[in-house]
Amino acid sequence: MSADNGDATEVLDAVVVGAGFSGLYMLIRLRELGLRSTVIEKGDDVGGTWYWNRYPGARCDIDSVDYCYSFSPKLLEEWRWTERFATQPEILSYLEFVADTFDLRRDIRFSTTVTAADFDAESGTWLVRTSDGNLLRARYVVMAVGNLSEPKRPDIPGVDTFAGDSFHTAQWPKEGVDFTGRRVGVIGTGSTGIQAIPLIAEQAEHLFVFQRTPNYSMPARNAPLEPQYVEDVLASFDERREVSRRSDAGTPFPPASKGTFEVSDEEREAMFEEGWRRGGINALSYAFTDFFTDVRANEVAQEFARRKIRELVEDPQTAESLLPSHHIGTKRTCVDTNYFATYNRDNVTLVDLRREPIEAVTEGGIRTASRHIDLDCLVYAVGFDAMTGAMTAIDIAGRGDRTLREAWADGPATYLGLMVADFPNLFLVTGPGSPGVLSNMVVSIEQHVEWIAETIGYLEAEGLATIEASPAAQDQWVAHVNDLANATLYPQAASWYLGANIPGKARVFMPYVNGCGNYRSECEAVVRDGYRGFALTPAASARA
Repeated sequence: MSADNGDATEVLDAVVVGAGFSGLYMLIRLRELGLRSTVIEKGDDVGGTWYWNRYPGARCDIDSVDYCYSFSPKLLEEWRWTERFATQPEILSYLEFVADTFDLRRDIRFSTTVTAADFDAESGTWLVRTSDGNLLRARYVVMAVGNLSEPKRPDIPGVDTFAGDSFHTAQWPKEGVDFTGRRVGVIGTGSTGIQAIPLIAEQAEHLFVFQRTPNYSMPARNAPLEPQYVEDVLASFDERREVSRRSDAGTPFPPASKGTFEVSDEEREAMFEEGWRRGGINALSYAFTDFFTDVRANEVAQEFARRKIRELVEDPQTAESLLPSHHIGTKRTCVDTNYFATYNRDNVTLVDLRREPIEAVTEGGIRTASRHIDLDCLVYAVGFDAMTGAMTAIDIAGRGDRTLREAWADGPATYLGLMVADFPNLFLVTGPGSPGVLSNMVVSIEQHVEWIAETIGYLEAEGLATIEASPAAQDQWVAHVNDLANATLYPQAASWYLGANIPGKARVFMPYVNGCGNYRSECEAVVRDGYRGFALTPAASARA
């Protein structure tokens, strides 16, 4: 346990870690409760994910009119999105606008990280140590660190020997990168790579794309937003957002009503074509009710997507290398602008790592099993230690000095994705066991922040010292989340949803798959039942 330095320890009510969508809203709600709160943020300004991910082509894959806060009429009145899928600079500007509107920066400590957080059972408080040597004591700690915020390091021999310029997409230079006249290698074809590759190809003398696993990608069909459309959305925004809250994906679009084989072949093809023309991440998955549960139904959608790839890519061998084989949607489906067509450019070469795996990064490029490729720049689009990495990177210790790393050694266990047994008053925003990464993140974030704020308000009003998940309730929730996942095709793919991209990480399917609406109802029922599954400790008996 961290030593308390007495007078050197700053006493607060709450510490929030992270100043992205989650942390900013959490700070607003804590202020409304009248609590002394601070946010610790490793960047030098607000933004979270949208501060760090400045790579070419970075943008949201949810319609921007829905990828925003709903709690403030002022924000809705004064902000106007310009594109269907907003770019990283526009989303970052939005979060800066939120910070300005609510004067949030005065309670945020920038360029600072939390290195440790220890629960002091004697006082029922947390001791939080920061990278600048400060020690904070607070009753509540909220982990608003994001699900995709701990970059995965490239695990390729020789990475440190490369003499050229190398970049990780999640740590992109603020000033940008000029690839003009340079031979560039991009490693990774997940969402990030698929967004970045077309724009890098427009600059580079030659681009080599190193692909281990091909991915499905839906056309974005991005376009400027007509002002009248935006005004029409805002006129009915409250109703639109309520539909999103009770939906599966956190979006306002009507769910499918029929199974794949309840329609004729011609009608099914027409529905897929309509989705492809509409574009977006759910272009095909919105079509039918059995998309994620029936192998045959999913295979029909797979073949449609593969046929589209063959139509878009001129070279047959390249097209075959780009064809995915996993169940569509079981890895994060990507959204792109001209991704597959990029391989028709004379200055783009696909390196299929299934045929010629990388042996090492060298001083001058990459050596595969069959050749050496000379490069001036390397771009690592290799993803994140998703959902848990940003939390286990901190030395967090709960009751009995048990660390979060130890508690999650066999996979993350939470109750509702909001709290962890033996870690009192430690709250997670969109933690494992919640639907966050399978949904419109902002809708899920708002729900979690509001649940946490209302719970803290209840503790304050009732004179309660701590709340923590019971081990039994946590075990039941983990089993429930697993049962839901196992009824779908999701666990059959080696995805970051179950930690398969991180060597040595326990393979546990982490998201709640039954939709935002059902999840919200389960959380509401827990509160209605007097915080069923939680232990509430009165202030007079806070000691353990």
